[in-house]
Amino acid sequence: MSPLSAARAALRVYAVGAAVILAQLLRRCRGGFLEPVFPPQPDRVAIVTGGTDGIGYSTAKHLARLGMHVIIAGNNDSKAKQVVSKIKEETLNDKVEFLYCDLASMTSIRQFVQKFKMKKILLHVLINNAGVMMVPQRKTRDGFEEHFGLNYLGHFLLTNLLVDTLKESGSPGHSARVVTVSSATHYVAELNMDDLQSSACYSPHAAYAQSKLALVLFTYHLQRLLAAEGSHVTANVVDPGVVNTDLYKHVFWATRLAKKLLGWLLFKARRMFVHSFHLKDHVASHQRCDITSQSSRNGNVLVEACNAA
Repeated sequence: MSPLSAARAALRVYAVGAAVILAQLLRRCRGGFLEPVFPPQPDRVAIVTGGTDGIGYSTAKHLARLGMHVIIAGNNDSKAKQVVSKIKEETLNDKVEFLYCDLASMTSIRQFVQKFKMKKILLHVLINNAGVMMVPQRKTRDGFEEHFGLNYLGHFLLTNLLVDTLKESGSPGHSARVVTVSSATHYVAELNMDDLQSSACYSPHAAYAQSKLALVLFTYHLQRLLAAEGSHVTANVVDPGVVNTDLYKHVFWATRLAKKLLGWLLFKARRMFVHSFHLKDHVASHQRCDITSQSSRNGNVLVEACNAA
């Protein structure tokens, strides 16, 4: 990628971000984002990657409040104990735990899955949430460009290693599901099959957008495979919108400044991320994506948070 192409990629990414923020503001002017009310889910098990921070933490806490057995997968051992204790205290749910999983390491992912399967429990919800955004050029432990290796390949491997358990857990009218967090930046992304590692000319914006596009394509393909098998598992992909988290530390300085000064107004609160997971029975409406509902039978839908009802 030439320097000019890298600049264009950055402009496209920031343009998408501005459009999403505008849509969120318009939505707020029309009444805001009303959180749906879910029934208790005491017999269901969920894994949330990146559940010690940001929207992953808010999602894990919300699921715990519903009574789910929540397993937080993350690489922050020092913070995990505090996070688990806080969620247990606030939700009065003791079925919350942490298992170490570094999505930048294939070995760590396999070890996580091995430890999970040793528990001999079902898995009803897998939330592929963890990720990095617009980081400087660097590689994962396995030598992959970090956006592509962690955001995409890490979750690709994790999902494939757990799909058999998801299939065993789903049943007619009670589908298990995979919910993968993408981004509106996938609309302006280009999948460079000749240079997936962005080694020719690195652009953090293009690399981030490419990883999110790869997640969308993976989800659609996975859903087709699951549907062809008649499996009681759905694959869903969601755009959470522009959310007030710590992921913005590597973005353009003006964006960081705007977030610091106007984040409360322009960005959605982390708790609103859960709202993006509500899915109607007819997913063709592209309105909601529900990780807790037991009635949805279809997947393969890109849910845009700014359109959430």
